Amino acid sequence: MTTHSDFPETALCPEFSTPGAGPVPWDRARAVVTEAPLCRVTTVRPDGRPHMAPLLGVWVDGAAHFCTGEHERKALNLASDPHCLFSAGTDRLYGPPEVVVEGRAVPLEESGDLDRVARAYEDKYGEEVTSSEGTWFGLCEGIRAARVLVLRVEAERALAFGKAPGFSQTRYVFT
Repeated sequence: MTTHSDFPETALCPEFSTPGAGPVPWDRARAVVTEAPLCRVTTVRPDGRPHMAPLLGVWVDGAAHFCTGEHERKALNLASDPHCLFSAGTDRLYGPPEVVVEGRAVPLEESGDLDRVARAYEDKYGEEVTSSEGTWFGLCEGIRAARVLVLRVEAERALAFGKAPGFSQTRYVFT
């Protein structure tokens, strides 16, 4: 499936980039999000304070997805304001870029969508979600049965922060 997030408008921010640095191609930024073992989701509490949580995340059908319990802080925050950040990277000066996707978290309810997300978790995390010895065993069953809240991040903008030796900042706008 081709979506708007497959081909965003891309621009280097030269004022925040090493002279001569180029933009991070969207395919590279998307790969960072897709391959990251842990991602971070940042939401806004009803009183305006930020809340960030590290979690498992997958890239399916052109968008980042994550799960949470309906009574978890991030779910409560998103119920009052669906805007969030979904980010991934290594937090090191050298290596792949840091990537931040800004968008709206939209709950998934269709069984086909939930099954594709569950399969993506199984493919990415393997025995951690499929083996009874795995840390997150039962997650995929919970996704398929709609016992956990599954959210799709509908991207509006994103940033990639290229690392040493050529630092760069790349902006992506999704239309």
